[in-house]
Amino acid sequence: MSHGGHSDPAELLDPGLARQVAETMQALATPSRLRILGRLYEGPASVGEIGEAVGMDGSAVSHQLRILRHLGLVTGEREGRRVTYSLHDEHVGQLMEQAMSHVEHLRLGLSEHAHRRAKAPA
Repeated sequence: MSHGGHSDPAELLDPGLARQVAETMQALATPSRLRILGRLYEGPASVGEIGEAVGMDGSAVSHQLRILRHLGLVTGEREGRRVTYSLHDEHVGQLMEQAMSHVEHLRLGLSEHAHRRAKAPA
């Protein structure tokens, strides 16, 4: 699997890699975690700032951040007593952008498959 380049989804035939990708996708399957990631997409923030932005109490945010950190989606940097969280890297933001783009295409009824079918000769 390449880093920084385009990965080949055929590599998901490897059971270990498929498990890791599935765990990441499961983390993104929770609306509260997506909202936290959405806030961090805007820039680094503390637990309190995240909680205020997404309407969650600090303990719930901290719990979700632990899961996101464990999966390598966010990082935390301690500054005295304060921990500032941010997206792990640009790949996390790109993953979110792609998921949102896909949902928007579905919402609008757009797909490559439908586009190809419309262009096919009768």
